[in-house]
Amino acid sequence: MSYSVKANSSSKEKATVSIKQSEITFGITPETADTLPNPAELFLGSFSACILKNVERFSILMNFEYTKAEITVSATRLEKPPRMDEINYELIIHSQDNSLNIELLKKNIEKHGTIFNTVQASCTIVGKIKIITE
Repeated sequence: MSYSVKANSSSKEKATVSIKQSEITFGITPETADTLPNPAELFLGSFSACILKNVERFSILMNFEYTKAEITVSATRLEKPPRMDEINYELIIHSQDNSLNIELLKKNIEKHGTIFNTVQASCTIVGKIKIITE
């Protein structure tokens, strides 16, 4: 598989990345720091998307049903050299399905996620999964 995106920026303004039929605007100046995502936040968004995609994928393979999933991700950034040092996530799955094995789901997410594995090669990832029955 191969992937391709296109991005551009305007000096002293903002930038965009185009992916298929979507466009994501992000900040590149101090003036947009409170209103637009920065590259580090987009990175964490990609990490989040990888996990959520795998929840859907494994709901089929593991034969469980859920109504929604939500994830909160936080990261610690080192200054020298600037990089992510530790990423923490909490995945909440809303489900009444008694067959949902959260330990197996976590193992599968952490073994088969492309972005997850790429990130894990360079920093520590700590995660937990909670089930909420409604």
